[in-house]
Amino acid sequence: MDDSFQVPASWYDGHSAVRHEGHARWDGGGQLLLDAPTSQLAVPLDDLRFGEARGEHVFYRRESETDFRLTLPADMPPGLARHLPEKSEYGAWIDRLGLGKAAVIFAAASAVAVALFMTAPEWLGPRVPESWERNLGQAMIGDFGGRLCSTPEGDAALAKLLDEVDPATTQVNADVANIDMVNAVALPGGQVLLFDGLIQQAESPEELAGVLAHEVGHVRERHVMTALLRQFGMSVLLAGANSGVGDTVFGVASMGYSRDAEREADDYARARLAESDVSPLGAAGFFERMAEEYGDDGESNAMTGWLASHPAAGERARAYKNAAKEGADYPPVLSEREFAALQSMCEDDPDVEEFDFF
Repeated sequence: MDDSFQVPASWYDGHSAVRHEGHARWDGGGQLLLDAPTSQLAVPLDDLRFGEARGEHVFYRRESETDFRLTLPADMPPGLARHLPEKSEYGAWIDRLGLGKAAVIFAAASAVAVALFMTAPEWLGPRVPESWERNLGQAMIGDFGGRLCSTPEGDAALAKLLDEVDPATTQVNADVANIDMVNAVALPGGQVLLFDGLIQQAESPEELAGVLAHEVGHVRERHVMTALLRQFGMSVLLAGANSGVGDTVFGVASMGYSRDAEREADDYARARLAESDVSPLGAAGFFERMAEEYGDDGESNAMTGWLASHPAAGERARAYKNAAKEGADYPPVLSEREFAALQSMCEDDPDVEEFDFF
C-alpha cells in the first residue's frame, strides 16, 4: 500500500494495559490495520470515533471497545486522513447537514412542537379517560383538606339547588369551600366548588343557581380537562395535584376556558334554568354587578377564574336577561331560610378550617 495511507501509531487494544507501537494503514476497504512487531489488529473504520486533538497528536477511540485508544500524528497524509472520522463540532447529523440546514430543521420542528402544545388541550382533554379524571379531581379536592364547609341545613340547601341545575342520575359533586374569593370552579371528575366569598356576595339563590348551572355545564361539556391541560400542562396528569393547598387554590382559581367553552357553559346553564323554571334574572343581576365593578371589556386582571373569562360580563348579563320569559312568575329556587343556611354554612361549621392566603 502507498505510504500516503500509512503513519506511525501507538494504541491500547482495550483488553490489556500494554501499549503497542507500530504503524497504522488503510487496507483499501473498510478497515484500519494496526501493525506492531508482536501484534496485529484490524479496526473497522465505522467503529472509530474522533477523541481529541492535542498538540502534534490526534486520539481516537472505538465505539465497541470502551478502553481502546489510538494515537496518530496530527499531520497525517491526506490519503489516510480522509478515511478517518473527523471532529464533530455540533453532533454527527448537524455536521453532516451543515449548521444552516440544521438550524432550519430545528426551527421547523420547534414550530410544530409549539403548535401541538397549543392545540393539544383542545383534542386531548375530552379524550382523557374518566377514571383518570376522577382520580385527579379527588386528589385536588383532598388538597383542600378540612376547608370544605358542611352543616345539615346548608348541605340540604345545596343539594336542592343542585337538583334544579343537574337532574342527571349521576350528579356532579358540589361543595362549598371556606375561601373568601368571589369564585366558583369545576374540577376534574365532576367536582364543583363554590367559594364562600361568592356565596356571601350573592343577593339571591337564583344567582347561585346560575353560577352552579354554569359550572355543571363545564362538567357536562367536558371542558374541565381541556382547561386544566392548558393551565398546568401535562405535568398535572403525571404528578397529580399540587402538594400545597395554597398552590391548589390559586391554580384552580385561575383556570381559564376558551370563549367558545364559556358560551357553551352559559348556554347549558340557561337551558337548565329554563327547564327547571328558575329565573335567569339572578344570573343577569350578578353579571351586571361584575360589569359595573370590574369593567365590561372582559380583559380586566382584577378578577380570577370564571369571573375573568370571556365573553364580557355585560354581554353575559344581557344574554341571561334575554332568556327570561316575559311576564313569567318564577317560583323561588330556595326559601329564605334555605338561602340563609347556605350563606352561613362556613360560619356555622365548627370543624371547618380557615384558609389563609399568607
